[in-house]
Amino acid sequence: MSRLVIVSNRTPGKSAAAGGLAVALRKTLAEREGFWFGWSGKLTDAPETRARFEDVEGLSVATIDLTRDDHQAYYAGFSNSILWPSFHLRLDLAHIDSTWYEGYRRVNQQFAQALLPLLRPDDVIWVHDYHLIPLASELRALGAGNRMGFYLHIPFPTADALYAIPHHLELMRDVSRYDLVGMQANRDVAAFTEAVENMTHTSLAGDPLQMFDFARTEVAAFPIGSDPEAFARMSVSAAATKMVKRMDRVLAGQKLVLGVDRLDYSKGLPQRVEAYEKLLANNSRLRRCVHMLQIAPPSRDSIKEYQETSDTLDAICGRVMGRFAEPDWAPLTYVKRAYGQASLAGLYRLARVALVTPLRDGMNLVAHEFIGSQNPADPGVLVLSRFAGAAEIFEDAILVNPFDTDETAEALRLALDMPLEERQSRWRSLMAAAQEHNVDDWSKSFLGRLSPPSAAAGAPTRDILYLASMA
Repeated sequence: MSRLVIVSNRTPGKSAAAGGLAVALRKTLAEREGFWFGWSGKLTDAPETRARFEDVEGLSVATIDLTRDDHQAYYAGFSNSILWPSFHLRLDLAHIDSTWYEGYRRVNQQFAQALLPLLRPDDVIWVHDYHLIPLASELRALGAGNRMGFYLHIPFPTADALYAIPHHLELMRDVSRYDLVGMQANRDVAAFTEAVENMTHTSLAGDPLQMFDFARTEVAAFPIGSDPEAFARMSVSAAATKMVKRMDRVLAGQKLVLGVDRLDYSKGLPQRVEAYEKLLANNSRLRRCVHMLQIAPPSRDSIKEYQETSDTLDAICGRVMGRFAEPDWAPLTYVKRAYGQASLAGLYRLARVALVTPLRDGMNLVAHEFIGSQNPADPGVLVLSRFAGAAEIFEDAILVNPFDTDETAEALRLALDMPLEERQSRWRSLMAAAQEHNVDDWSKSFLGRLSPPSAAAGAPTRDILYLASMA
């Protein structure tokens, strides 16, 4: 079997990650030969193109350092001040600086130069997320002929939002250099297809750098998942039970409404708390009977828009407390720090309602983790944004428009009042979907398609979109 080379902006650390990409791929890489490549997390004075290997809990990890200026332009600049807001349809929050794109490409070139000497001809390369869209182009320019796949963990933008991104044609050309492109949801594949079809009418003559051909690129939805059985076990572990006992003392019989998110403007946190405020305003009988816990560890807090989101959330939480709190009752708790997976699994199991209401999201693994952690005899209810990729597979959640806080407030009321039999029925359907779309099958499905044809014989098939050739 060929080696697997995973490439991402950051590599796994010495301790287990709390979720997301590292958890999804650790097991995959541990089961076959290969290594993980990415940024070390360290800044240096001079560009570095020679990777250093280390062992990280049994994984072979190769890293390079970045200069402070390059990291600022590549990460905080082009990746998170242009691509992230644009892909999440927040063009009002995108800031454009021409020097950022230069740094973005320069870091991708640096990655390629450091990675190339480590490669064998039959290595399969799996590149992750929006930070590294140009990596295949840079590797192929250096002569790499390996099979390369790219997985986008965030939503793909609509055509209009894509056109607002500087150098979007070059980025689409970069995508065409991959053999396989995976996305979270069918809506993302549809948006990508529309963008490509619209670009067939764009004149690219005379500029070879802008020419691209999708004839050999496969594009499909590969919905990422979690490990529902693992969360079921964790939810009754000692660490989970300890957290449940702590919360039980505080709740004293109240029903728990739970939110777990990074502190990010795409998560819809101010709108979520406003919906909870409307729930209490419209249903006085629920006061003292319900408590909201929002866990939101800081994210990219050096970026102004994230600081503003934090300030807005602070203000609205304070407003709800001032409006409804009593000397012996608090309507909500807002915590700005992260917790381990086991503690979260205990909270998921305890919660009557999980409020997962991003304004736009690639998948949202919190929804998966909540479902896996439930007590089958007394499960909670998932209230889920229609604009999360998870909405495509979790049809028995209560789906809401997170921009409509009245609708979300009513969904909360329905979830809190839902009878046991209906909660059990909905959970069984949700659990079946979570098991079908588990993380192991996600990686096996993607790699089965990405592996060379001889190695992929017998691999499970899925619907694949072959995009028409363009030049």
